[in-house]
Amino acid sequence: MNKTPKLNAKAFAIAAAACTLLSAPAIGVAATDASALAAKYNCTACHATDKKLVGPSYKEVAAKYASDAGAAAKLEQKVKAGGSGVWGQIPMPPNNVPDADLKALVAWILATK
Repeated sequence: MNKTPKLNAKAFAIAAAACTLLSAPAIGVAATDASALAAKYNCTACHATDKKLVGPSYKEVAAKYASDAGAAAKLEQKVKAGGSGVWGQIPMPPNNVPDADLKALVAWILATK
């Protein structure tokens, strides 16, 4: 006789939702960490959260790419390789940012409101 308890659909849905919520990163911590990464990799020399410096603000970037499903990959590539023409004639130089930090930075920038 099998003594393994069986989950009904409602219990399973609750358990799945709890696991999903518990495994998601805390937004406040991620924002703080990403802000520190932006300073560490000198992003703040050219970019600010809410005003244009040399390059666009993070809010401008987030707004421009809000409806673009492939925005994260595009921006990760742009940060790595550099480029010009999207925001004017001043080029952004290539940046040597490790992939994990790059993904955190881009996610944070795209979430900026």
